Amino acid sequence: MQYDRAHALAQDIRQSEEYQIYHRLREEVNGDETTKALLKEYKKLSAALQMTALAGQTAPAEDMQRFQGLSTVLFANPTVSQYLMAEMRMQQALADILKIITEAADLDIPMPGLDG
Repeated sequence: MQYDRAHALAQDIRQSEEYQIYHRLREEVNGDETTKALLKEYKKLSAALQMTALAGQTAPAEDMQRFQGLSTVLFANPTVSQYLMAEMRMQQALADILKIITEAADLDIPMPGLDG
């Protein structure tokens, strides 16, 4: 196996416009400690809610309300909103790349949102 191609792919990702935008916005939003803390809580709560949903359970109402409140606050800030959208685009691109690689290796790895 040639790992130099994987390193080249990593370099291509870092040089991509999508990554450059994401990285710039990430640096900007993480420069404000309050925003950084809110984003950390938002992501933690988002992951917990997703895990609850995947387990077929209903999330506690207070968690849902907290998540909705954080979403409202964060998405009201244009820079934070742009950052979260750029992060989603990066996650989707990386998921697409992973799907291509796993298919090439003939691996059957279920990936939520990509199977169909």
